Amino acid sequence: MNKYKAVIGLEMHCEMKSNSKVFSSAENSYNDTPNANIRPIDMAFPGTLPTVNLECIRKALLMSLVLNCKQPEYMYFDRKNYYYPDLPKGYQITQMHDPVGVNGHITIEVDGEEKEVLIHDIHLEEDSASLDHYSTISLIDYNRAGVPLLELVTEPCFSSSKEAVMFLEYMRRCYQYCDVSEADTKKGQIRCDVNVSIMDEDATELGTKVEIKNINSFANVAAAIEYEIKRQSELKDAGRYDEVEQETRRFDEETGTTIRMRGKVDAIDYKYFIEPNIPKFKIDPAWLQEIKKTIPVLPRERKIKYIKDLGLTEYDANIIIKEKEYADYFEECVSLGMNPKTVANYLTVQIIAYLNKEGITLKEFYLTPSLLKQIIEELEKGTISSKQAKEIFNKALLEKKEPKTYLEGTTQLSDEKVLEDIITQILNNNQSQIEEYKNGKTNLFQYFVGQVMKETKGKANPNMVRDILTDKLK
Repeated sequence: MNKYKAVIGLEMHCEMKSNSKVFSSAENSYNDTPNANIRPIDMAFPGTLPTVNLECIRKALLMSLVLNCKQPEYMYFDRKNYYYPDLPKGYQITQMHDPVGVNGHITIEVDGEEKEVLIHDIHLEEDSASLDHYSTISLIDYNRAGVPLLELVTEPCFSSSKEAVMFLEYMRRCYQYCDVSEADTKKGQIRCDVNVSIMDEDATELGTKVEIKNINSFANVAAAIEYEIKRQSELKDAGRYDEVEQETRRFDEETGTTIRMRGKVDAIDYKYFIEPNIPKFKIDPAWLQEIKKTIPVLPRERKIKYIKDLGLTEYDANIIIKEKEYADYFEECVSLGMNPKTVANYLTVQIIAYLNKEGITLKEFYLTPSLLKQIIEELEKGTISSKQAKEIFNKALLEKKEPKTYLEGTTQLSDEKVLEDIITQILNNNQSQIEEYKNGKTNLFQYFVGQVMKETKGKANPNMVRDILTDKLK
């Protein structure tokens, strides 16, 4: 198969966090019970009219600023007209002509290299209801109808599935850091449409664009892109590229393939026009400045700070910024005076492993930063060993008691004079091993360390023991 250049664009849909829906007073929360979070307007009952949720407008403008977009002078909405069972009104309230943000850009990292992603637009709209399909019937759940939805549309600026997924993962973090959305793919809060085409390496004209709709996980986004590149490339190799048509397909998880749904609908077929039931209003520049001031330190900036200012490795920094709760926990620990590298080690190894094992979040984790400090403080002072610190960590979690409860009687032996006397006595009793060590059997060094730890019942400061032994065995 010949190698072709892939051109990929993304449409990322993210459900927003708010108390109520975007045009309805119904509660906006995840609910397993069908049709629990609804009002008459969600089901398009006659006589119902939309009311704009100002908090959703604020959060939409916040993300527009994060993406370095241009904001409109006036806020208004459009109708996107099409009939589908999960769209009770027969149209969707969305933004087409003047969305909350256009012509933006954001920088991400791919394999250590910076990549600028160009943003076509980001717009605020209402989500549709959801359908559950069975063998003979389909049921509608209106809980999702009217949920505030941000749709982010990129330019076709990606050339691989890896770049696309790295962007989606980064944007997911941004939504979480800005408290715009939980961005939980398990709850269906993020869905993606992917546009894929291929072209010869030296070509200047884009190939035929194929859209894959409603992909529900980033792993599936990667798989769909890879499959579609392969499918189109094989048709082009066979001289059948004319069979690649502008169409909408879906991704089938079981087969790992894309399947045709319908011919691609152009914007003109939706007959967009301005939503008459929502008067447009001017966006106050002063309000926009207030919103801009609330933008938090974003994942990429935090990573740079952790590496340059706090001395973390890139590996540790990447793990910590992956979830906002990790980064917040880490920063609270550092603000309490704990060593950043020690905190990072605990967080990336022991704490995250415990969270995954127990299936809990950091909010439910017993060892708050102030409790973790009781362990790390003693470890840094050298009064307990790393082994003892780990034992106290595990006991505190098991018994839900403060770590200081277990510190009594575990003080590490760090008196240099006492350690020297113990080591001298041990060496005097192991003359033959000393000769073997000096004749090249260097692994006996650990034997001597072990003897000291045995003599002190594990309380000797291991670093001091190694230093004293090194000096005495010269």
